[in-house]
Amino acid sequence: MSPPAGHRTALSRPTSTVKRAFLAAATSLSLIFFVALGARLGFGWIQERKIPKDMLAPASFAQETGNIASALSQGKGFSSPFGKETGPTAWLTPVYPLLVAGVFRVFGILTRGSFFAVFFLNALFSSAVCIAIFHTGKRIAGIGAASGAAWLWALFPNAVMVPFEWVWDTSLTTLLGATIFWATLKLAESQRVRDWCGYGLLWGFTLMTNPSLGSLLPFLLGWAAYRARREMKMRVARPALAAAGIAFLCCVPWTVRNYVQFHRLVPLRSNFPLELYIGNNNNYATRQFVWPPKITKEMELLRYFKLGETGFMDEEKRKAMEFIRAHPGIFLELTWDRIVTFWTGLPTPVESFIHAETQLVRVLLVCNTLAGLGGLAGIVVLILRRSPYAFPAAAYPVFFPWLYYVTHPNLRYRHPIDPVVLLLAAVAIGRLLGFRPATAGSSSELEER
Repeated sequence: MSPPAGHRTALSRPTSTVKRAFLAAATSLSLIFFVALGARLGFGWIQERKIPKDMLAPASFAQETGNIASALSQGKGFSSPFGKETGPTAWLTPVYPLLVAGVFRVFGILTRGSFFAVFFLNALFSSAVCIAIFHTGKRIAGIGAASGAAWLWALFPNAVMVPFEWVWDTSLTTLLGATIFWATLKLAESQRVRDWCGYGLLWGFTLMTNPSLGSLLPFLLGWAAYRARREMKMRVARPALAAAGIAFLCCVPWTVRNYVQFHRLVPLRSNFPLELYIGNNNNYATRQFVWPPKITKEMELLRYFKLGETGFMDEEKRKAMEFIRAHPGIFLELTWDRIVTFWTGLPTPVESFIHAETQLVRVLLVCNTLAGLGGLAGIVVLILRRSPYAFPAAAYPVFFPWLYYVTHPNLRYRHPIDPVVLLLAAVAIGRLLGFRPATAGSSSELEER
């Protein structure tokens, strides 16, 4: 015998209330942000306790960013990327070293206070990615995919670890990359010239933070212009040129400074020849890897000190190009290894998983591989849906990695596109779970088929 209708309704109320509360929590951007921030600060607190107090700051700042920031805070200018006074440098673009130098001015050079301040800023940058990717995901595929992508980013192992492990522009660059994606989708629906100019300023700041994202500029700006012309029926030539021109003008002062210092055109960064040589040199000539290698960091640093930055980079470029011309087959093999490494973390992921010394290595291998596969599935889903956002979303995993396919990869180098990769993975997961996609520009609530 079925219960009376009133009794059935009374029983259903608690269940309905719990469901609404769960959905409210699952889609709460504030909750996601603070969980992300807590995860990053918690990881940092655990790791900090494992490092001797007198070693934490010196070890963390003992790289190009920390050395340049030290030189800046001591009034020596943008110089000396390896600690020794070697004069002006264009090894990095200026935004993040200037930020760290400002922290040094407040908390002291190479102090624990400075490290914790930088770490907290990195954690904030990384956590704020949740905001950009949430709003982007809501526009592309609805609030279900949006909240899923934000939760994935909040708890993604790489994202949790990077703010503590790297005193570098990585977390800030990742925030800028996610913000640019969000801004691109909004720009395609705007007829206001000031929005296009603001987009150019955002790109200019990004290029001065990390030029690697610049490979996406023509594709994203081109898509926004095409979309605005098709959907908004606007004349896009002038606003698009204004955006590109402003981004270019933001780079001019730095380029002029470099020309004055080095007497040659160095538009953004000087170190590409070294990165090319690191991934393509005679260590790989026979594919017989030995230790210690024939080419070491210490030997390269001695050559840098002797030749200076421009002479050193000229020599690195010459040697890298000679190797590529002499060993085209090996270059192709190395390129394949770099592709696998970029998307999994290691060139032989299956073997590395089996023989890994720690569970952390296995977790990173699995998470990064699944994220990459999920991103690919998400692209397929958007294409099959004929989503207008398929192209800008796919631009991140398709066009951005080529710089590292020809030089050398690292999970840190992939990090700036990971939010978009996880968003695409969330789109694919949402398709499996049967969530309805949003229409263009929609911000509809979570719905099930």
